[in-house]
Amino acid sequence: MPEPSPTPAPAPALRVCALYPDLMNIYADRGNLLMLERRCQWRGIGFSLQGTGLGSPLSGQEADLYYIGGGQDRDQRLCAEDLRRVKAAGLTEAVARGAVLLGVCGGYQLLGHSYALGEDVLAGVGLLDVRTVRSDGPRLIGNVAIEVSLEDGPPQVLAGFENHGGRTHLGPDAQPLGRVLSGYGNNGVDRFEGARAGRVIGTYLHGPLLPKNAWFADWLIRTALNLGAPLAPLDDRLEEAAHAAARRAAGR
Repeated sequence: MPEPSPTPAPAPALRVCALYPDLMNIYADRGNLLMLERRCQWRGIGFSLQGTGLGSPLSGQEADLYYIGGGQDRDQRLCAEDLRRVKAAGLTEAVARGAVLLGVCGGYQLLGHSYALGEDVLAGVGLLDVRTVRSDGPRLIGNVAIEVSLEDGPPQVLAGFENHGGRTHLGPDAQPLGRVLSGYGNNGVDRFEGARAGRVIGTYLHGPLLPKNAWFADWLIRTALNLGAPLAPLDDRLEEAAHAAARRAAGR
């Protein structure tokens, strides 16, 4: 009798959880989620997206990639309290088991230890060793480009837009996401942008971030799914044009 055919391995599927999608979404954050979804679908990778709002508990087992975007000060205050009291344990569990956590702008600030707005201090979840202080100086606004070195490849450029009044400073247990090529970055002084601690990543780049940087979207997908091999290539002429335009806008 012929040998039975081996059972094919199940197709990978990316599970994404968006935190506070109704509140922390003012910087085209939906575009980041759509980018992840499309690039998975085009490759035959399954994709599921769920949102979790104020008061909803968060399981650290339910997603491979957790995402929190930016919001207005009022909404950020609400989310900071909920994040610390309701969701911090779930996020800590997710990070400990190797999930990817990406925070953009206000979400980045909430992943740190604190955000001081004058006498009022919003406590963060402390998954990044950073602290943010609202400055009386001008907002840091404009196109920005940074050089990023990930663990599995040569330096690459992330390009986007920044608009933040807070100045973020890295502690000894955080490394910058990248080195500023043009723009302000975390605080306009140290020439660093964003922060990383393992698979926890924070950045001020939006506009949105991932449609302007398809290579980074692919890195997030591959890392969240623990795929050893590179993802199948796509026809990225439009994505490469968008990236080039973002770099030109930033003077790079």
